[in-house]
Amino acid sequence: MKNVRSYFVPHPPLIIPDIGKGDEQAIQKTISAYRQIAKEIAQFKPDTIIIISPHALTYEDYFHIESGLSSKGDFSDFHASQISFYVSHDTDFIKDLTRIINKESFPAGIDGRQNNKLDHGTMIPLYFINQYYHEYQVARLSFSGMSFLTHYNYGKIIQDIIKNHSSKKYVVIASGDLSHVLKSDGPYGYAEEGPLFDQAICKVLKSGSFIDLFNLDPQIVERAGECGFRSLLILAGIFDQISLIPKLLSYEGPFGVGYAVASFEVKDIDEKRNYGTQHEEKEFSRLNIIHHNEDEYVSLARKTLELYVRTGQILSIDKASEKLKCSPAGVFVSLKKHGALRGCIGTIHPTTKSVAQEIIQNAISSGIEDPRFSRVTISELSELVYSVDVLKKPEPISSPQQLDIKRYGVIVRYGGRSGLLLPNLEGVHSIEEQISIALSKAGISKHDPYTLERFEVIRHQ
Repeated sequence: MKNVRSYFVPHPPLIIPDIGKGDEQAIQKTISAYRQIAKEIAQFKPDTIIIISPHALTYEDYFHIESGLSSKGDFSDFHASQISFYVSHDTDFIKDLTRIINKESFPAGIDGRQNNKLDHGTMIPLYFINQYYHEYQVARLSFSGMSFLTHYNYGKIIQDIIKNHSSKKYVVIASGDLSHVLKSDGPYGYAEEGPLFDQAICKVLKSGSFIDLFNLDPQIVERAGECGFRSLLILAGIFDQISLIPKLLSYEGPFGVGYAVASFEVKDIDEKRNYGTQHEEKEFSRLNIIHHNEDEYVSLARKTLELYVRTGQILSIDKASEKLKCSPAGVFVSLKKHGALRGCIGTIHPTTKSVAQEIIQNAISSGIEDPRFSRVTISELSELVYSVDVLKKPEPISSPQQLDIKRYGVIVRYGGRSGLLLPNLEGVHSIEEQISIALSKAGISKHDPYTLERFEVIRHQ
């Protein structure tokens, strides 16, 4: 793998003088680092630049690959249309990547809209590179909304192509800004997760210890308002089992958005840096412990969905204990995969004769009928973590002050519509946020004269 160099770079449009009009002077460290890596790339003379951009065409459950012979674009969206780009695509790389992902049934490809204009996450790195070097083709990739591990494994596929084309030189650019919520007077405000996220990523960029990416709490990643994390995960997979010389060249965030520039030079083969496999093994052990210790509520939900997904059969209520068959209640069944929600369906009031029937019904619905997600597949079953909330009877309240996000869930109602949010959820930090999410789920405006109800749950997880 001596035929590849890699970089992590930001893409603030104002870094371009014709766009920044002087504001770029506040990020001179970033500009200097960008020029440094552009000169390195020119000296390396790559045949192909692989750019992973969060602003290329992106799907929730699919990694899009830009195909065709070429792409073009300009900065007209930023009032600088005089700066334009035209790049030829490395069609051999794209063809090989498509062939491998089809063979492995990996969720990526050239389906979807094509001939897309170059995005600024792609053009800003090329702006600096073009000042020193032009003799390259481009392969433009995007990421997805899928798991951390799936992004890493995508990188491993890309590594195979780079290895097989040892006569060609490649540069991989992971384009992405860090947190957008670093300052209260910034364009996106402040969240405490922003600085925490940037500190964690800068540590990884300094050390090259990509295993630490898997240890980041998904809630911190989400609330940090970043756009470069998944680009970095793919880059990490490209260097699976390879030791690196990492350098964090700069970091700054004067406008409330974090900008980091880093380089990675290949050193040696290192089988101990198989971070994806390590993460899989850790997850497998963790899930085995969870399944071993689950109570009868959670066990019934898991066995129900597993049976239905594998066979289409509905689990017999005879498999439930007498305790679960003796009384009715509203029940919510929630699924998580790699820390992220994978499905959640429930009933406020009982619609069957027992908690057991309610669990069986809603476990299937959470995996098959949640409109926010695709159907759970057989290959996902071993990765799911279940929770079951048994609802107590809701009661009307007259004021948000009667809520407590840890103790009470909330129901909002107006004009025949209703929305519910369970209590004690990760990522919900205030009563206002709890109500806002419930209103959004119901399609009710915050200005409508909605009513409030609260309820408690017994959570099994």
